[in-house]
This record gives sequence, C-alpha cells and structure tokens, in this order.
Amino acid sequence: MIESLMIVMTRYPGKRNVFPYALFLLLCAAIVMPSMAVTLTPGSTSTTSIANGDPVVISGIATGQPQAGLQVWVIGKNYVKISGVQVNRDNTYSYELKSAETQDLASGQYLVIIQHPMMNGEFDIIYNAATSEVINRQLDSGKAIFQLTGPGSLQRPDAGYALMQAIRSQNIDDEFTTVPFFVDAPLSLINQIGSHYIGDRFTITGSTNLAVGNDLLVEIYSSSFSPTQKVQGSGFSGSSGTVQVVPGTGGYNTWSFDVDTSTFRADEYLVKVSGVTREVIASAAFTVTERPAVTGTTPIPATPTMTVNTTQATIPPTQPPATQSSLSVIGIVMSLFVLCIARITGRI
Repeated sequence: MIESLMIVMTRYPGKRNVFPYALFLLLCAAIVMPSMAVTLTPGSTSTTSIANGDPVVISGIATGQPQAGLQVWVIGKNYVKISGVQVNRDNTYSYELKSAETQDLASGQYLVIIQHPMMNGEFDIIYNAATSEVINRQLDSGKAIFQLTGPGSLQRPDAGYALMQAIRSQNIDDEFTTVPFFVDAPLSLINQIGSHYIGDRFTITGSTNLAVGNDLLVEIYSSSFSPTQKVQGSGFSGSSGTVQVVPGTGGYNTWSFDVDTSTFRADEYLVKVSGVTREVIASAAFTVTERPAVTGTTPIPATPTMTVNTTQATIPPTQPPATQSSLSVIGIVMSLFVLCIARITGRI
C-alpha cells in the first residue's frame, strides 16, 4: 500500500515502524535535491503548476518491501509514460521526470498514479505495449479493459479514471495513490503595485510557476528614460536586482523585490521581470509623485470672532440723545410758580 509522505502503511504485521527514520532521510534528500526541481507528494489534493523544462520529483513512503517495486503511470494530454521504481530499504521511493521530458509536455493537466503490488507481489493491472491496452491479469488469465493509447483510446481524463477504477476492482489487491499537476509555459506574474511618493519604501511581489530556486531579474526604470550625451546629465532613475523564487501557495511559487524611491524622480516607472536562465518575462507600471507640502494650520478659537472688511466705510457711532438735567426742570417749575404769584398779587 502506498501512502503520502506523512502516512505509513501498517497492513503488514511484524514490520517495524520506520517512519521517523524514513522522514529524516527524506528531509536529508530534500536538502541535497537540486533546487530547481519541483517536488510532489503523492496523496496531496492540491494541484501544482509546473513550468516546461522544470524537472519534477515525486517522492513518498511505501512499506512492505515489494520485490517488484512500484509502477508509475504518468497520464496527460497526448502523453503516457509507464515506469518502474524501486523502494529503498527505509521504505522511501523517488521518481523523477527529467527536465528534457517536461520541456516538450503540452500545456494541461497531468495525473501520476503510483501502483503498489500488495500481498501477491505482482501487478495485477498492467499495460500491454504491443496492443496499447490496459490488462487485468486476474480476469480470464489477462483480459483487456480499455485502450490506453493509439486509435480508439480514451481521452486522458477518462483514461486516468478508468485506470483507478480497474485497480479498485474487487478481484485486485493492488493499491495506488495519486498526485496531479498542471504544465504551462514558464510564466511570472506581478501583483498590483499602485502609486507612491518619492521617498517611499515598498515591496513589489509576484507569482510564478518556475521551480523554487530559479533566479529572476527585476528591472525598474523611468518611462521617460532615453540615452543622453556625455555632457548631459543622466536621465536614468530606477533600480534593478536579482531575486530568487521561494515556495508559495495555491500551486504557484512567489518572489519579492524591495524598492526604495529616495533617489527616484517624479515619473511613471516600468517594471520588467525576466528569467535569468529561463525564458519568462512580465511587465507592469506604477507612478511616483512629489509628496504634497505640509502647510501649517491656524488653531480654531474657542468662540467665533467677527472680522471687519477694511474696504467698507467706517460708520461713526450714533451719538446718544441729549437729556436735560433734573435741576433745569426744577428751575423752570419755580419760575412759573413765581410768575403766577406775581399776577395774582397784581404786581404784574
């Protein structure tokens, strides 16, 4: 029985659980494995994108020490490859699709089926290269199930499903595990950058289907850059550098490049990302502008004040009306009183 990297087959009694030692050896193998190879783990449900020309390594654990080893079926668009791989004494195995093989693979989905012979030590489902048929050896001493290649063969997704159904048959004790992957032309994507001010520091990021360890050249230059004479000042504004592809998620790996715009001029900038050893290119653009000047602010008074428009004529204040003194009123009354007395007495 074959399981993924993190599962150990326990169907055979009396066998030692060598998982800790096998895992240690697998980790050591991963360290010395070429950094450009894409490593796939059987049993994984996620689909990895592979770039044409990147080698693919499929590794895991298969206990039981099958003398016949394992049978590996690689089925994809106009492509079928069936190979045998031996299981190491520590129950590990590793199978590789070379760079020269993946270079010419058509774009599309591929399925790897790893078959274990189980108890009888023989593969009960095999491929007959002479007739291009898949054979069930337990039926009628070898009965053809379906046409895998050549005229009348099943389409690749159907062929992979039919093969899995054949291995699952009740009269077959073989077991299998699978791992899917996509093949595409080498590509690199640049995430949206946005606009920035002179002096900003930020990171440009992107994704790629290139294997971990590939190098990418990132170039940033002003869109108005043009060659100048020696007596003129250089029109170059930007930066460049090499970054390395690191593991990502969702089937793609990632890369990143740090940018410091302290020496940039206000302009539109072009970003070009290209493979150092692989033919891949991507481009994007962003703008850098002057940072707005910071102006002082006038504190708002606690209570509103009225401002006077100096262009308006000043209206003099209205003088209050004159009022008579109370003494003047008394004098008038006394005068009238004296006048009346004089008339009465006949003096007037």
